[in-house]
Amino acid sequence: MLRVYSIFIGLSMMSILGNSEFMNNTNLYSILPARLECGRTFVVRPKGKHLATVVWLHELNQNGFSSYHLLEELPIRNIKWICPTAPRRGVSIHNGFPSTAWFNMLNFAEDARIDMDCLDAAAIHVSNLFSTEPTEIKLGVGGFGMGVAIALYSAACAVEGKLTNGRPYPGNISAAVGLTGWLPMVRFLMDKIIGSQEAVARAQSLPLLLCHGKDDFFVPYERGAISSEIFRSPLFQKLTSRTYDRLGHATNTEEMNEVCNWLTTNLALDGSD
Repeated sequence: MLRVYSIFIGLSMMSILGNSEFMNNTNLYSILPARLECGRTFVVRPKGKHLATVVWLHELNQNGFSSYHLLEELPIRNIKWICPTAPRRGVSIHNGFPSTAWFNMLNFAEDARIDMDCLDAAAIHVSNLFSTEPTEIKLGVGGFGMGVAIALYSAACAVEGKLTNGRPYPGNISAAVGLTGWLPMVRFLMDKIIGSQEAVARAQSLPLLLCHGKDDFFVPYERGAISSEIFRSPLFQKLTSRTYDRLGHATNTEEMNEVCNWLTTNLALDGSD
């Protein structure tokens, strides 16, 4: 039976890492002046034929091991899940307390200033994790909470073909999933895509699944709804949005079953072993 996981923002989450390292990862965010180092990366191996690889990005102050625990029990056999851990940094929303975080943030306001170098660095890290996958394997990104921001930003970079800093983005992403999250500076990023006919065409063909609980206490439901609305019009025409009553900053069986069914369809896993 699939377990139901609640996602808590606790300052002691890093203690669960232990010594269970599934993938040794020493990649540095080399485009950042501080050269922040990522933590350990964990991998859930496919239980059947390997047809797709999905990089799954964790919430603020969590780690790849918490993602591993959630994903290893999903009833989906043909996906390899790669679960990286963000660097530790001071986070303004936690009064500067060091946390595992993909970027620094003050709040969830649409116009909140975000260090775009951090987003670029995280997107490159996702691309690096894909770099050793076989060419015939479909690639996807997903995440929870703050991890959604990186998953959606990586998808936007793949669609546009470049990072915000103008460097080419080598990723080729076939699907993206976001659970109870948002994309910072979403209007700015979508305006960049609209400026390229090729990028618009790629956006219109990329499947997205965005889910959010209406009782989310941490990432406001309204914040995710705004991101979803801006994504859909006029770009991401293959966007699927799901909302859940009485669901807070957590997952439940209904939502994870939706994720499994959606990935099975959009990564062409139907009829696999």
